[in-house]
Amino acid sequence: MFSDILPLPEPRFKGRIGSTFADSEADVIALPSAPPGAPNVLMVLLDDVGFGQASTFGGPVDTPTLQRLADSGLRYNRFHTTALCSPTRAALLSGRNHHSAHTGCITELATGFPGYDGQWPREAACVAEILRANEYATAAFGKWHNTPDHELGAGGPYDRWPTGKGFDYFYGFQGGEANQWRTPLFENTAPIEMPHDQPNWHFSEAIADKAIGWIGQQKAAAPDKPFFIYFAPGAAHAPHHVAKSWADKYKGNFDHGWDRQRELTCERQKQLGLIPMDTKLTPRPESIPSWESCSADERRLYARMQEVFAGFLEHVDAQVGRLVDAIEAMGLGDDTLIVYMVGDNGPSAEGTLTGTLNVMKTMLGLPDDVASMVQHIDEIGGPQFENHYPVGWCWAGSSPFQWMKQVASHFGGTRNGLVVSWPKRITDRGGLRSQFHHAIDIAPTLLELAGIPQPREVDGVPQKPIEGISLAYTFDDAAVPGRRVTQYFEMFGNRALYHDGWVAGCLHGRAPWVTAGSASFDDDKWELYNIEQDFSQASDLSAQEPKKLRELQDLFMAEAAKFNVLPLDDRFAERADPALKPSHLRGRTRFVYPSGTVRVPERSSPYTKNVHHTIAAEVDIPEGGAEGVLACCGGLGGGFTVFLQDGKLHWEHNYYNEARYRVSSTGTIPAGHHVLSAEISVDSPGKFQTGGEVTLRLDKEKIGEGRFEKQIGGFYTANESFDIGCDTCSPVSDRYETPFTFTGTIDRVIVDVSEATFDQLAAQHEAMARMAMATQ
Repeated sequence: MFSDILPLPEPRFKGRIGSTFADSEADVIALPSAPPGAPNVLMVLLDDVGFGQASTFGGPVDTPTLQRLADSGLRYNRFHTTALCSPTRAALLSGRNHHSAHTGCITELATGFPGYDGQWPREAACVAEILRANEYATAAFGKWHNTPDHELGAGGPYDRWPTGKGFDYFYGFQGGEANQWRTPLFENTAPIEMPHDQPNWHFSEAIADKAIGWIGQQKAAAPDKPFFIYFAPGAAHAPHHVAKSWADKYKGNFDHGWDRQRELTCERQKQLGLIPMDTKLTPRPESIPSWESCSADERRLYARMQEVFAGFLEHVDAQVGRLVDAIEAMGLGDDTLIVYMVGDNGPSAEGTLTGTLNVMKTMLGLPDDVASMVQHIDEIGGPQFENHYPVGWCWAGSSPFQWMKQVASHFGGTRNGLVVSWPKRITDRGGLRSQFHHAIDIAPTLLELAGIPQPREVDGVPQKPIEGISLAYTFDDAAVPGRRVTQYFEMFGNRALYHDGWVAGCLHGRAPWVTAGSASFDDDKWELYNIEQDFSQASDLSAQEPKKLRELQDLFMAEAAKFNVLPLDDRFAERADPALKPSHLRGRTRFVYPSGTVRVPERSSPYTKNVHHTIAAEVDIPEGGAEGVLACCGGLGGGFTVFLQDGKLHWEHNYYNEARYRVSSTGTIPAGHHVLSAEISVDSPGKFQTGGEVTLRLDKEKIGEGRFEKQIGGFYTANESFDIGCDTCSPVSDRYETPFTFTGTIDRVIVDVSEATFDQLAAQHEAMARMAMATQ
């Protein structure tokens, strides 16, 4: 008996108890089981892939696994996401709209409003919790971007980690992106290191290996117990990291440029029957340069960046293929439902107009230089850079629609390909479905197909009703009318409302590659489209149909009020201000760390950027000397490190892997018990990217001094860490390789920021926002 109250009751004793075992009757407790016929479920979610990028949906990148599943299942050409990462994932896994799940934007930009605070509520249970309570084995592999910043550290709580959201096992990374060659890994809630002795290790391959191994173990232990796997690679989100051989498969394929690529994709989409033959290809915005206007160096660089992206996408599809092959080899193919979402939003414009070798840099509004980048053209995609392609390729990848990721007002930001395969159930193999659906519709689909009721209560917490609509009704009839009548969209003030074949949308404020700035909502101009006749949103009918526009505008506000969308907020970089978020460190100015403190999230470490501070390590140096890292924060993309090498003490600031400021001691460090310190005095406390002076000391004696002209003003990396006694993941300095463990003894490390005031930190964030606006 399956109930809408979870967890299900424990089995009751059915034997008889006497005085002794001889006059008693034992009961062999029956093992609980999932509903009869409940399938295994593999849910694949790619990252930052647009509607027009995968070959299965008419794009230029070969995706043979996706195609194989489409041929044995169904393709959906009117499936939608939220236009951004964390929100889509919360919607997908909860079956509730992203603001209902308190995830109106990415977790790093959470604010103090209910729809935006990043606190995924218990009354919106994750589908993994529901499936596990109904006797599914559950595991998550890959990216998890739904834990608030202040809950990422060892202090917990772990309620919003995968293991707190219903997954028995997790192997992957936390946050929006990660270096795919040197990934900051977690197993369940414990930080672990990728194997440093495997130079060709790659995250996409590693999670496929782990998933295959997990299925084998799970089925060996409980063959009849179905599994639910959430497989969410970091690909194809920046950094676009892939072996050169994969990128070289596309050498020369994109020399025709992004304008022509959009045309080719649209033509192929029509040939495949994925879009109506009368679909209009929407024009390039004036803010995006034409391919013809690019210089020879720009074309050469940009074509290579797209080749790398293409190789990255094909490579991850191949890893999904390995997982599918393993499922079939175990004899589980017919009984496994595979849901393959080709992106959590539209293609990403975060590489800006020029592309970049360090996406964290451009996210702060600091453009990269083409002349410098082209010198490293053969290294793009390798471990030395955190590269991202330019906006032009992103726009090409959203063909035939307008815009891209972050732009919830248009389908370029929200329309993603979807393939569903279940050989045992789906008979219209290779079929196309055009009913209008959304990410919130996947969770109720899984529950319906598994025969599990939507819960009213989970672990004593009354549940919000699931807001999604199962799309299982589409399996048997391509022409059945769609059941989703209304759906709102909103991201950073970009907003839209779908209702009964019409869409009203408003592109608000900044372009998606501009990371700061706010615009008046009173100046917004709405557009109106009849998408039953205009697949690509090419013909704005707002002037001809003012009453229909007003109807949908009013309906948007009603939906916004209902689902926690208000207040509308168009800020981006400004929301990164730590003052807007909970913090366990607020008010502290002195931090003491013992040896072995590693993988402290950067956002949970002392904020030393652009303020006076001191880093001091109390150490014992053995006879013959010692070497290794005393303290560091960040990685290859940027950060600071204090280390001993060749007998000397060194301080280094890695400025986005393009400039390195180093100060070294003049003499060697003698054996014995010492305090080694680096005192950093900045020119203008609180000023974004200020320069300053560094003084190195051996106990109280000055042993070195030097100057740095600038430093990183925002976060160094997306998710690398603060470490004591070694450098985990990727190295901050190019003078050593990780982990470069200290060979002496560290008693403690003290970080003191007592001269940094809260006002200075606030002023620094304001300066960051002004810089982003000025440069973009």
